[in-house]
Amino acid sequence: MTEIVGLEALAARVGPGQSLAIPVDGSGVAMAATAAILETGISDLKLICVPISGLQADLLIGAGCVASLETSAVSLGEAGGAPRFTAGVKSGAFTMRDSTCPAIYAGLLAAQKGVPFMPIAGIIGSDLLNVRPDWQVIDSPVGEARKVVVVPAISPDVALFHAPEADRAGNVRIGRHRELADLAYAAKRTLVTVERIVDRNLLESEDSAAGVLPSLYVDAIAVAERGAWPLALWDEYPADEAEIARYAAMARSEDGFRAYLSAFLTHRKQVA
Repeated sequence: MTEIVGLEALAARVGPGQSLAIPVDGSGVAMAATAAILETGISDLKLICVPISGLQADLLIGAGCVASLETSAVSLGEAGGAPRFTAGVKSGAFTMRDSTCPAIYAGLLAAQKGVPFMPIAGIIGSDLLNVRPDWQVIDSPVGEARKVVVVPAISPDVALFHAPEADRAGNVRIGRHRELADLAYAAKRTLVTVERIVDRNLLESEDSAAGVLPSLYVDAIAVAERGAWPLALWDEYPADEAEIARYAAMARSEDGFRAYLSAFLTHRKQVA
């Protein structure tokens, strides 16, 4: 049964050493929950970006929370590169697990299906095979004779995202963002923040149910108004581009990052 809890209680369910899967900017990033997680002083996270990330990953990296990172990119988009990610790669602050978007989705699909790996095409000949010994090249056992790459299943300990609303039974509206369902299906536990809890049953009709993640896949929900800020949340509010640009400028230095982080955490407390 899905629990409706406070934001701090939800953040406390993410523990040191766990693998944490997060979605791409614009798909419902749980920034308020990220602030609450940062407040716990967590460390040694195994961060999995599905399939890329931006501000959320950069904050966690800069705060020293990340032990390993699996992603195909970390970028602030129009604001430029992700400064703490870049500094962390250069200093070896975390273990980097380079990937591709299809490989990450294939790994999640394998976990959903309960199989140890998933075959994919398109990586044969890539230098990525030199740095991912867990990706194996095999002869296809069916069809025409050819080589394929198999990637291991990705089953995160925790999936974390933000959505516009949930009902009191724990069903969550994710709209067309089916990648959020992919996260929930593959993860051992799913934690969600929402803008609001509604009284109506989101599964009451075929039309509404089509864009809903059933409570079966959701472990806990917390309300966090404007919980994706400064990132966008579909149908709710746009990204705060000025704030993201301010972060990009400040986070170029360690001192600037620390100043931004302090202000960000203070702001989130005031909003809460």
